[in-house]
Amino acid sequence: MEIISATDVKGRIEAGESLNLLDVRQPEEHEEFNIGGILLPLSQIQFMQTEEIDNLRDAEIICYCKSGNRSMMAATFLEQMGFTNVKNLAGGVEAYKKLL
Repeated sequence: MEIISATDVKGRIEAGESLNLLDVRQPEEHEEFNIGGILLPLSQIQFMQTEEIDNLRDAEIICYCKSGNRSMMAATFLEQMGFTNVKNLAGGVEAYKKLL
């Protein structure tokens, strides 16, 4: 798993790049603030309920949560399930919000 900075993610979004962002927080957190990711809570990933992203097994996926801890666990689980290009957003949405 690679680590990607909030600055890099924000720059790529602003450049119009299409990113596979994966929000591993809870639904209420996702509703409160979201940077455009698919919502797939960590608990679903832990139980291998990844059907909605199975088509992204070889694509870059950038996982994020509030601070980067849950997303790091999610990225590790995804790699163990055969996803090949998983990145973790360092500092999570808290780091991203600081750039707004």
